Parts: sequence; C-alpha cells; structure tokens
Amino acid sequence: EVQLVESGGGLVQAGGSLRLSCAASGFTFDDYAIGWFRQAPGKEREGVSCIMMPGGGTYYADSVKGRFTVSSDNAKNTVYLQMNSLKPEDTAVYYCRLSRWGLKQYDYWGQGSQVTVSS
Repeated sequence: EVQLVESGGGLVQAGGSLRLSCAASGFTFDDYAIGWFRQAPGKEREGVSCIMMPGGGTYYADSVKGRFTVSSDNAKNTVYLQMNSLKPEDTAVYYCRLSRWGLKQYDYWGQGSQVTVSS
C-alpha cells in the first residue's frame, strides 16, 4: 500500500526557514508527481508546488515563487520542500500528495505537517 510520511513542520519566526520532507513507499513505479498543498484555517486547500519524478520538472504557485524550493532524492523516494523567507501568511497545514495517471490512477495524501510562522 502506498504511504506518504511527512516530517519537518514546526514554529518559526517570520523570515526564518523550514524544510518539509515527504517519504513515499509501497510502490514500484518511478514515474509520478508529488505535489505540496497547504490549508490555512477557514481557507480552501491550495497548491503550493509540484515536482515530477524522476525527471524533476517543477511548478510553484506565485505566492511562494522565489522563496520555496522543491527537490527530490530519487533513491529514497523522498521529496523536500525548502521554505525560506517565511511569512505569517504561510501558516497552514502542509500536505504532500502522490499522483500517477494511466490505466490505473494513484492519488494518495500525507498526514499533514503544521507550519506556524510568527510575526
């Protein structure tokens, strides 16, 4: 069974940095996408970033472009979200999501990591 385990959230002051990790397991294919989403209290879940495995193509929402960097360790099936210059409005629960399209579709979510940025 596909599992996504997140780690790395926490509390940081504005301007600080955090790195989230998303470790994926339970599958044998190597072509899939990992997306990072976030949901703040009272708001809808929004897409933040995405990386295509194994090629590494990336996408960033305008709100995080230039501050967040997504990367991967293909050997470990782990994706990272490096978050720099954090702002209070980045406060949210962050989720990673594995997606694969084809004859059989895969769509799995991590458990979520709380990121809190104090002003």
